[in-house]
Amino acid sequence: MKKEQTISVIGMPMDLGQKRRGVDMGPSAMRYAGLIEELEKLGFNVRDYGDIAIDRPGSDDTQELRNIKEVIEASEKLQQQVTAIQEKDSFPLILGGDHSMSIGSIAGISKRYKNLGVIWYDAHPDMNTAETSPSGNIHGMPLAVNLGVGHPKLTTIGGYAPKLKPENVVIIGARDIDEGEREMIKRLGIKVFTMHEVDRLGMQRVMEDTITYLAEKTDGVHLSLDLDGLDPQEAPGVGTPVLGGLTYRESHLALEMLAEAELITSAEFVEVNPILDVKNHTADVAVALITSLLGKKLL
Repeated sequence: MKKEQTISVIGMPMDLGQKRRGVDMGPSAMRYAGLIEELEKLGFNVRDYGDIAIDRPGSDDTQELRNIKEVIEASEKLQQQVTAIQEKDSFPLILGGDHSMSIGSIAGISKRYKNLGVIWYDAHPDMNTAETSPSGNIHGMPLAVNLGVGHPKLTTIGGYAPKLKPENVVIIGARDIDEGEREMIKRLGIKVFTMHEVDRLGMQRVMEDTITYLAEKTDGVHLSLDLDGLDPQEAPGVGTPVLGGLTYRESHLALEMLAEAELITSAEFVEVNPILDVKNHTADVAVALITSLLGKKLL
């Protein structure tokens, strides 16, 4: 992004896409870890729009998809705010919150682009549907929803669908893939760098291939980074940790390369859960990665 561009920070304190509480405090944890101050040190004009108001669900738990009514309402609010921010030519930086929030964020972001690309940096592809997910947790579905697959009330957030084309998506760091997700990935031809590819090729090659792949066909690229993409030893404060993940250094390299390529036009950092964390360490990691994405260098 350009140094003269304003960074607009939005908190999405939503924990409705899954059962485990605490991830709603993720935006506050990242702010407490010094996010705004670090961005200002880099020379950016930063506007913090605070947090989206999230309604708590009632006692009815009979829905096929957990808290779908509240997730829809929150997603609509987020897409409206993101749309307004982009109309000001500002860089949207959204803090989560569980990963179901990307239903709203990408609904707002994609309106500006004909061919939005997405880098999904995550241990999970998040491509389940009501039919393939026994839990009904919407935080395991947002990428499928943005591709136009899933409950119609979710896929049409913002009044249109789909938000993304399969050929404009790259998943990095996946290592926990359900059978239904595996089938959809193959059917749609999604480009995926699992941990097997990261180990085999190295992060430099993975990012070079990702940047080349997306730069050729997209007019904007959104980074959706789930902190559980990192190994739990590096980022313990996440709701769905999976062993064998990306290292802190690999992740810095990935985001430094994205900064050098000037590819990313919006970003979100999700699934920081302070209740499960150790001395706010995962929020500190998130802030360090955000600053790498936005141009911070060692020298």
